[in-house]
Amino acid sequence: MKDGVNGVALAVFIFFFLAVTVMGFLASKWRRAENANNLDEWGLGGRSFGTWVTWFLLGGDLYTAYTFVAVPAAIYAGGAAGFFAVPYTILCYPLVFTFLPRLWSVAHKHGYVTSSDFVRGRFGSKGLSLALALTGILATMPYIALQLVGIQAVLDVMGVGGGSNWFMKDLPLLIAFGVLAAYTYSSGLRAPALIAFVKDALIYIVIIVAIIYIPIKLGGFDDIFAKAGEAFAVENPATGKPRGSLVTGPEAQWAYATLALGSAMALFLYPHSVTAVLSSRSRNVIRRNTTILPLYSLMLGLLAILGFMALAAGVKVKNGQLAIPQLFENMFPDWFTGVAFAAIGIGALVPAAIMSIAAANLFTRNIYKDFIKPDATPEHEAKVSKLSSLLVKVGALVFVLTMDKTVAINFQLLGGIWILQTVPALVGGLFTRWCHRWALLGGWAAGMIYGTWRAYDTPSATQDHFGNTNLIPLIGEKGYIGLTAFALNVIVVIVLTFVLRKIGAPDGVDETQASDYTADAGDPGVAEKLPAATAGAAGGH
Repeated sequence: MKDGVNGVALAVFIFFFLAVTVMGFLASKWRRAENANNLDEWGLGGRSFGTWVTWFLLGGDLYTAYTFVAVPAAIYAGGAAGFFAVPYTILCYPLVFTFLPRLWSVAHKHGYVTSSDFVRGRFGSKGLSLALALTGILATMPYIALQLVGIQAVLDVMGVGGGSNWFMKDLPLLIAFGVLAAYTYSSGLRAPALIAFVKDALIYIVIIVAIIYIPIKLGGFDDIFAKAGEAFAVENPATGKPRGSLVTGPEAQWAYATLALGSAMALFLYPHSVTAVLSSRSRNVIRRNTTILPLYSLMLGLLAILGFMALAAGVKVKNGQLAIPQLFENMFPDWFTGVAFAAIGIGALVPAAIMSIAAANLFTRNIYKDFIKPDATPEHEAKVSKLSSLLVKVGALVFVLTMDKTVAINFQLLGGIWILQTVPALVGGLFTRWCHRWALLGGWAAGMIYGTWRAYDTPSATQDHFGNTNLIPLIGEKGYIGLTAFALNVIVVIVLTFVLRKIGAPDGVDETQASDYTADAGDPGVAEKLPAATAGAAGGH
């Protein structure tokens, strides 16, 4: 690690940061409607984004700074098992191709802004809707925190924010947070949509350069894999076993498969994913995006190999999250190090903005309007959502500044377990209404309690609880907790549905009909663009 502040890298980083800040504020005028004071405009960008804007927005949303830092860090720390992120991003697209267009259609027809809006309308249950909204908000908070962790990792490697004074140490992060909060409040979803173009361009440039330039400096891929293999063969003092491996061993294959499948099922159920999807202007935009988004999986595979390069380059860091920023600083000229760090930093701002908007929309629609102020006007909804987005980001910032970074990562992994428990109500509800609303609530509760308990009860070499919130012993091998909790969820839903149907428990009112799930913009009864005045009222309140 270089001594002091890397002035050239910092200057380049600040240049790009200022550029996207200006773009963030100018975005408020991009495709702006006459009346922007409603959730359709502020929280969903007017539901007007086409194929390319949606592609960049979803890419900026799903492939975050945490992805950029954590995926190769997992390879750096443990070897090939970290590659599970590549197959899961491939698996998820055929899955979402089957249900996301249906969610877009019914949401557009009824003016739903969140997935919980749909669940409430489909099953006539505000309680079930509330459960899913709280799950989404809880899962999103540590996810936002990890974007700030990504920015902090870059600042640490550049030598910015050091010193013993806590305020001066965290001042750069506080400035980045303040800028993010300001332009998100001002421009809503249009800000990250516009900035996503810059973010994705920078990330692709950095990865392409890294995958060509670094191997040349390190003597080629043969030397990289040989040196990485030697590093993995060294015994880990904490476990008494080799540090990792270049190839996933037979004993880890069940864990690898279940973790990839469970992660694929959860990825597009996060509130920020749903928000990006609902912002598109037609169901065909969604279908086209599920066919071209796998291009990001190629990028992810190349990105993961950087973990091997960090080992081969002799990068030594106590915190694995710093491995790739440190590799960039060691390998690249200072000016390009600044470009790489800007890619990671901007890669944090885009998803953090979308996540805070998504969480704010959930609070506004499914907690505030449903339970506190049912007569809230569209203008009042937008105001509450803007303020909520600020509070969500403040909460994430407090999380980062006061808690150990490992805890933040474990809570984000726990969020994946929680999000999986929304599958029966959300995805199942798009195809059938056979499941009883109370059974869905019972299954959700069972999955949440079991998943959280098993995660809490899983130790590691360094901590007693939440040591590894991914894996537990299962059928003689380790398996993904989230998938086990999901299986329990489904069993409870099926059993309770039979019982509740048998005793004649009342069903809620379904405000949707079969044709709603295939409707497209311009079809009879479906507006090309929802008028602001009907967007709040069409949700069945």
